[in-house]
Amino acid sequence: MSLSLWFPSVTAEVDRLKVFRLKCSKPRLQPVSGAFSLNPWPLLSFMSKIAVIDIGTNSIHMVLAEIQPDAGYKILDRFKDMTRLGNGAFTAHRLSDEAITRGLDVIRNLVTLAKNKGYDRIIAVATSAVREAKNGGDFIDLVAEQTGLAVRVISGTEEARLIFLGVKNNVPMTEQPTLSVDVGGGSVELMVGNRDQLLHAKSLKLGAIRLADEFLKRTPPSEGMLRSLENTVTAQLQAALGSFKTKRFDSLIATSGMAGNLAEVIHLRRTNRPLPQINLATISLKDVKEIEQDLRQSTLKTRLTIPGLDPRRVDTLFPATVVLRRLMELSGRDELILCDKAIREGIIYDFIQRHRERLKAEAEIPDLRRRTVIALARRCQAPEVHSLHVAGLALRLFDQTVRLHRLGSSERNWLEYAAILHDVGYLINERQHHKHAYYLITNSGIGGLSAEEIEVVANVARYHRRSVPQLKHEGFSSLSPKYKRIVRILSALLRIADGLDRTHFSVVRTLNVKLGAVVTITVHVTGDAELETWAAAGRADLFERVFRRRVKFAVISQDDAA
Repeated sequence: MSLSLWFPSVTAEVDRLKVFRLKCSKPRLQPVSGAFSLNPWPLLSFMSKIAVIDIGTNSIHMVLAEIQPDAGYKILDRFKDMTRLGNGAFTAHRLSDEAITRGLDVIRNLVTLAKNKGYDRIIAVATSAVREAKNGGDFIDLVAEQTGLAVRVISGTEEARLIFLGVKNNVPMTEQPTLSVDVGGGSVELMVGNRDQLLHAKSLKLGAIRLADEFLKRTPPSEGMLRSLENTVTAQLQAALGSFKTKRFDSLIATSGMAGNLAEVIHLRRTNRPLPQINLATISLKDVKEIEQDLRQSTLKTRLTIPGLDPRRVDTLFPATVVLRRLMELSGRDELILCDKAIREGIIYDFIQRHRERLKAEAEIPDLRRRTVIALARRCQAPEVHSLHVAGLALRLFDQTVRLHRLGSSERNWLEYAAILHDVGYLINERQHHKHAYYLITNSGIGGLSAEEIEVVANVARYHRRSVPQLKHEGFSSLSPKYKRIVRILSALLRIADGLDRTHFSVVRTLNVKLGAVVTITVHVTGDAELETWAAAGRADLFERVFRRRVKFAVISQDDAA
């Protein structure tokens, strides 16, 4: 994962100092086989939440999804309102006041619902009705003003790309080209692609609401209306198919609520049972023609009696059926495969592709502060195994000396972050790397930490070796009395923990503390720990000064115990 994007200031500052050292001169030793690393946070099962709002011509949809560590996703809930935002919009070239009011009400409710469920990451897109209306920009501004939501108005080509992403990841494809179609309220997207990529895409102004408004002024429609509708649909489909280099298709796939409802009507008529699943259901050209004929000859009232027909599509299912029938005829396909995934799922896949590395980091380390701390450590080439091991030892010392220091969870976190970052100063120079660590930490803008917290973490890291905190040190002297005390205590613990991993071999597996007039730290080790206990004893001076108790070390060898 590239971390330079997260912490550009680190690179800039180091470059300015002209002291780039991409590899520390301190050896990066790995733990010996079988050594136990006290990683304080193992990989967690984490799923990043994302809400997607699709502001369509016919309906406004929202899906709530959780992105999983394997780069898959799970839809937890779906919401839909057939708002008919595009009613009359394609003839008037404006969204009506009524449609705008309906749309704002629905979007406001969806945003509130998403946030109440803990979905702060909301992606919203708008399609043909909004992008073609003269007042579409005003509508988007109203959405932002009333909900704080930034809606992206996407082009027809981008809409097709996102739809194909949703289809490709839900319907099995081969290396042979497949033709996919999405019949929306304002536009029809045609896509040619295979399991690897999208090859061609076209967005046509053949949406069902648009066609109904333009050609179907009454029901049943007159012969003249039907001829005009047929000619317009045929001309646009022929032009689009003719523009594709690919002429033969392995299959024809249809997505959208229009196609799904058509499949439900056909299945119910064929079997007298509801369609159990839209995805991968198939319908024949013969069946499509039969339903089209019924719709063609029916009034709106009669259509409402057709089993399975969604009453909200009573005026739009017929023009959608005409589009699908002509596409089947022109492409030479007698069968239509249904897909119940489209633009909303495509947006999720697109998000995963664009943010794969970030999502991976979030999956490993859900907490923002911990994640940015580790990212900074990696950016600065700190020895990760050693840093995490020292953090684990430091936290164990903290937990077993609570009766002495009386600090809480916030201070515990600061100790952890300082331990992870204590060796980042090697990026600049091995000499005085503890001082360089202070500089890098205070100039890196760690996400989720206040300025005061960053100063505490930087000071604790600075005092992990050599000099103890002194008032003549500028960074320490500027702290409040409260934070000075905290820095002294946390630094005392970190100095011992760092000494206990002097060789970077994770020889000290764990430790136990016994409090008394003398504080006894018993370390459980594998192999020779002479250097570790010697280094820790040499760095116990601050601990003894802060708590006014002598420290002694005892060693228990795991090898002997075995």
